[in-house]
Amino acid sequence: MSTATMNARSSTLDVQGGQLYYEVQGAGPVLLMIPGGPTDAGIFTNLGKCLVDRYTVVRYDPRGNSRSVLDDPTEEQNMDVHGDDAARLLIAMSDEPAFVLGSSGGAQIGLNLAARYPQRVRTLIAHEPPCMALLPDAEEMRVFSEDVYNTYLTAGTGAAMQKFMVGAGIGGPPAQSTAPRSPEALEAFARVNGNLDYFLAHGFRPIGSYIPDVEALRAGATQIVVGVGEISTGTLPFRSAVALAELLGTTPAVFPGGHGGYNENPQAFAEKLHQVLLGA
Repeated sequence: MSTATMNARSSTLDVQGGQLYYEVQGAGPVLLMIPGGPTDAGIFTNLGKCLVDRYTVVRYDPRGNSRSVLDDPTEEQNMDVHGDDAARLLIAMSDEPAFVLGSSGGAQIGLNLAARYPQRVRTLIAHEPPCMALLPDAEEMRVFSEDVYNTYLTAGTGAAMQKFMVGAGIGGPPAQSTAPRSPEALEAFARVNGNLDYFLAHGFRPIGSYIPDVEALRAGATQIVVGVGEISTGTLPFRSAVALAELLGTTPAVFPGGHGGYNENPQAFAEKLHQVLLGA
């Protein structure tokens, strides 16, 4: 593969009320990667490098995060608008249906995209979507979400994120990555800190309260694969993913690592993802 193909090419796309920043790298069928929460395209830097020999990897910053600027930075996040953004990006990339990987809140966006634009998505891997409203204890989860939000208002981002991560079961020490952190990845993690206010103020509750359109997903042409981390058992994202898979009548695909397995062991995660896409 040529050096030009291996290097990421960045650009922006005009969308409703703002611009999307995105990066394209590799060759082959389009594989769109949608990050979750306050993260951005950089969270998939190492994973993307493991797949550019087989896919045209497209990574982007969801609206309001990092380099995807909004005309109104106080805009409440809306999952239909997020889905529209992803669809516009896919239209700009290719006329053919694409593969899509969504992680966490990005999986919620992917589910919206697949339900409303099934002709644009060949296969969606929804990795640990936090669709809390599908859980048997949905009311308890709603109260938890409001508590995190109120903690943000009264005590700030640090206390709110700590409460969220502990309550979701993902607040332990991070797993040791098998890959060194690249300068790009380090920059991405630094940018995330600048997104926390927007995420907690305008994104946390809409993302967590979003209920995927299960009927549309089951009726559409898109193959939906719900992913879970092999060490995520018992966490809120794991439970939500299992609840969604049950409604879809499918069995979750188990990926290496936990909620952030794509960074904990990107090579193993990439191989599993590739095998799942081939099987789907």
